[in-house]
Amino acid sequence: MQSKVFAYYCTLLAIAVPVAFAQSSSKRKNPTSKFYVAEVEGFAQVNTGEKIEDLTEKSVFDAEGTVVETKPDSTNALVMSNGVGLNFAPDTKLTVKRFQQEPFQPNRTDLESEPSVSQTRTSLARGSIGICTGKLVAGSSMVYDTPHGSLNILSQNAQKAAVEVNDDTTTVTLFEGAITLRGDNMAGGEALQPGQQAVIKKRGPGQPPLISIQPIPKEQQPPLEDMVENACQARKKVYFDVAERQLNTAEATSDVTAADSELVPVIVKPVDPQEVGPVVSPARL
Repeated sequence: MQSKVFAYYCTLLAIAVPVAFAQSSSKRKNPTSKFYVAEVEGFAQVNTGEKIEDLTEKSVFDAEGTVVETKPDSTNALVMSNGVGLNFAPDTKLTVKRFQQEPFQPNRTDLESEPSVSQTRTSLARGSIGICTGKLVAGSSMVYDTPHGSLNILSQNAQKAAVEVNDDTTTVTLFEGAITLRGDNMAGGEALQPGQQAVIKKRGPGQPPLISIQPIPKEQQPPLEDMVENACQARKKVYFDVAERQLNTAEATSDVTAADSELVPVIVKPVDPQEVGPVVSPARL
C-alpha cells in the first residue's frame, strides 16, 4: 500500500515540476507592462502599492496595481507600454486594476499599431481623462470603469475619447473609434459613435443605469478636443521596445525568476522634414 502511495505522489511530482518550470520560464520571458510619464504640470503622484511617489517627467513605473492621482490645478500625461496616451485633468484619480501585455518583437517599425495583444482594466474614481490610442491588435480589450458604468474599447481602429466623472454622472465623449457603454443589470450595451456624447446616471437599486446619448455640445467640443489632443501628443513622444535586462548582483546569483528582458521607453526625436536622418533616438532611458 505504501509503495502505491509513494508511486502516486511521484507521478504528481513528475507532472508538477515541468508545469512549474514552464510557468517560471514564461514569467522570465514576459516583460512587465509599464507606463512612461510624458508630462507633468503642477503636482501628481503614483501609489505603487508599496510606496507613494511624485510623478516626474521621463520616469517609468510598472503599471498594474498603481493609482495615479493629480492634485487641483495640476495635470499630467502618461504613455502606456501598449501605446495608449492618457491625459489627466486636475483633481483626477485613476486606478490601473489590470494591465497585461503579451511579449512583442523588438525593433518595432509600425508605431501606429499596438505592439501586441493587451488586456486593460482601469477605474476612474473622479476627474477627467483624455484617451488616445493607435490601431488595436485583434484580441485586445480596454475597459474603463467608473462609479456609474463602464466603457469598453474593442475596435481595432484608433480611438480618441474623453471621460469625465463627477458625483452624479459619467460623461463619455467620442471623437474617433467605437465604444460600448455598459452598467450593472444591463442585458447588453449602448453603442457610442464618433461625434456623440453619452451621459451615464445611476438609478435605483437593481436597476440598470440611465444612458443618454446626444451630439457633442458645441461649447464643450474645443476643451475636450484639447484634452484628447494632449494625450495624442504624449503618445508621439515615446514608444516602448524590448531590451535585455541588466540584472543586479542579487538577481544574477539568487533570483531565478528574474525577467530576461524588459520594456524600455525610446524617445522619439522631432526632425526637420527637409533633413535626412533618424526619426527615433537610439538612446533608451
